[in-house]
Amino acid sequence: MENLVMMKQAVNAQFWNGKKVFVTGHTGFKGGWLSLWLASMGAKVTGYGLSPNTNPNLYNVLDIPSVIEKSYIADIRDFIGLQKAMLDSDPEIIIHMAAQPLVRYSYQNPVETYAVNVMGTVHLLEAARHLHSARATVVVTTDKCYENKEWVWGYRENDQLGGFDPYSNSKGCAELVASAYRQSYFSNQNNTHHVATARAGNVIGGGDWSEDRLIPDAIKAFEGNSALRIRNPRATRPWQHVLEPLSGYLILLQHLYEADGSYASAWNFGPADADNRAVQEVVELVISKWNSPAEWQLEKSEHLHEANFLKLDCSKANCNLGWHPRWNLELAIEKLVQWHYACLQGENMREFSLSQINQYVSE
Repeated sequence: MENLVMMKQAVNAQFWNGKKVFVTGHTGFKGGWLSLWLASMGAKVTGYGLSPNTNPNLYNVLDIPSVIEKSYIADIRDFIGLQKAMLDSDPEIIIHMAAQPLVRYSYQNPVETYAVNVMGTVHLLEAARHLHSARATVVVTTDKCYENKEWVWGYRENDQLGGFDPYSNSKGCAELVASAYRQSYFSNQNNTHHVATARAGNVIGGGDWSEDRLIPDAIKAFEGNSALRIRNPRATRPWQHVLEPLSGYLILLQHLYEADGSYASAWNFGPADADNRAVQEVVELVISKWNSPAEWQLEKSEHLHEANFLKLDCSKANCNLGWHPRWNLELAIEKLVQWHYACLQGENMREFSLSQINQYVSE
């Protein structure tokens, strides 16, 4: 493992050129950035995801269908449809990001949340194990999959899984599903298809118009000259630019594809310790970068349970993959504000996004 780490510590564009990649959730925020990045390196991307549920959305703003091989607008809960799409695309690499990603929504819709996040993962891995072409799969979960003890230490990959709310718990279940499939179907000596899971922090960046998320809510409020209302200003999260975990997934997949099964496990991709910040700090950083008056107010209504303190220990990825975060929180917020101003000014956002990817890679 050490020799491989010394050879590959960054996303290798040459590796991805010509690779057939199947991405679930390509219509979402992270999926849009990932699809664009992969296509820019010459990967042959097939996407599978729901129709975007916001307007505007990154999928349409970047015109993702025009840069990838094929886009299936479909539901991960449709096992037959998913299986057919995967067989038709015959991928070498699979990245599973389709999810119901919201904590508060999960309280209102627990059955849907478990169906998408747990059975969706079962469907993906069941289809994947019958593909002769597949060599590497990463199932993306979340930092919230751990049983949150509200301690100051970062959670490590071998810490206990759990989750108080249906969303967090469903992601812990997805981790268990991936582990069971890995041990049952992908771990024998002759197997050449390796499966890992990836747990990232709170991602931010240009083009996120999702409902009920801090930064998208801030951008909407500030663009509309209204105050942002926040529920828990003291809650601390591991904030990172969207390109940070995506680079981690890509580096991990390179290792999974080219090595034996030693990388087939769970991996954390979070920011440096200094970027575990309180919600209030993050909002005030956005305000400091905004070119017009902006403010926030405390929302005093009753709130559902959410974790107050959450932090990841990424020593494993740092040491064994050579992966390290590149953009600190201040720079990440600067990049997302620049992205949204460029969008408001009618710039070509695909080219602008590619320029930010190139800036990230060059650093």
